[in-house]
Amino acid sequence: MKRREAMVGTGAFALAAISSASLAQKSDAAHDHAHMHGGTNSALIAAAADCVIKGQACLAHCLELLADGDKAMAACAKSVNQMLAVCAALQNLAAQQSALLPAMAKVALQACQQCEKECRIHEKKHAECKACMESCAQCAKQCKDLAA
Repeated sequence: MKRREAMVGTGAFALAAISSASLAQKSDAAHDHAHMHGGTNSALIAAAADCVIKGQACLAHCLELLADGDKAMAACAKSVNQMLAVCAALQNLAAQQSALLPAMAKVALQACQQCEKECRIHEKKHAECKACMESCAQCAKQCKDLAA
């Protein structure tokens, strides 16, 4: 019995150690995440990230419709594709608090406005376009504050 108790005790100790290490890692990761997205650019980072997420869904939807022969989605797909490239760069530069951020915000403002305009054409028919349009409007609003 003593051997069994020792093994159970050792197992419990190991689990406690693993749990403590895991909690410490999560705490460090949360701190690092907050540090990375903190500061004056957090709203811009979030808006750009949302544009990328919603834009990817919109582009995938546009490509499906284009494959089915719906040529009306070509301009939307093109504007979304351009917006994705620009907003991914915007998000990256904002997270780094880059000196290039104001110039990129100016480009992103144009890309988001163009994408918003194209998606608006399809917003009543396609939920993906509506979601992309709304995220572009929000990102454009954030970019206006920074655009040089």
